[in-house]
Amino acid sequence: MRLRPDAAGWVLGARRIASPNFDARPPGLPIVLLVVHCISLPRGVYGGPQIAQLFTNHPFDAQASAQHDAELASLAGLQVSSHFLIRRDGALIQFVSCDARAWHAGVSFWKGRERCNDFSIGIELEGVDDGPYTQAQYAVLLALQSGLAARYPLRAQAAHSDIAPGRKTDPGSHFDWTLATRGLPRDPG
Repeated sequence: MRLRPDAAGWVLGARRIASPNFDARPPGLPIVLLVVHCISLPRGVYGGPQIAQLFTNHPFDAQASAQHDAELASLAGLQVSSHFLIRRDGALIQFVSCDARAWHAGVSFWKGRERCNDFSIGIELEGVDDGPYTQAQYAVLLALQSGLAARYPLRAQAAHSDIAPGRKTDPGSHFDWTLATRGLPRDPG
């Protein structure tokens, strides 16, 4: 599986759903870090449209909202995105060009540097921080790492919890770093 970004930072082979939640990276700053996240909306529910709706500022569908009012209501007005989402079945969705700054890390710190969004690419795995991920997700993650490393000067990958300790816990203790670091080492900073 080849997952390489084109000249505009869009990965061939990924489904594209454009998010408005991005801006320009600071000029001359290389992309050196992958940040691994997890997300499911509602929590523990997989395959629905809610993640894409969140990342594109669209209202949540009525059925999901009726069943999970409080959880989804707490996300209203939030403007977030990630570069990529890897679904449980390995389907890859890209929301923001890798050349742009997606709003995925929030307040963050790595190797003495703040604002990790400036120099990182965010990859969300569909899942929860207290549950396992699928082999299909690891396979796509490794292929994506390889393709991105061929274009960008990536040095490491870190968990969201590594760069936002005390604030974030994802991707969690069930994430298998041994499977995920065959090509790019983990560096919690």
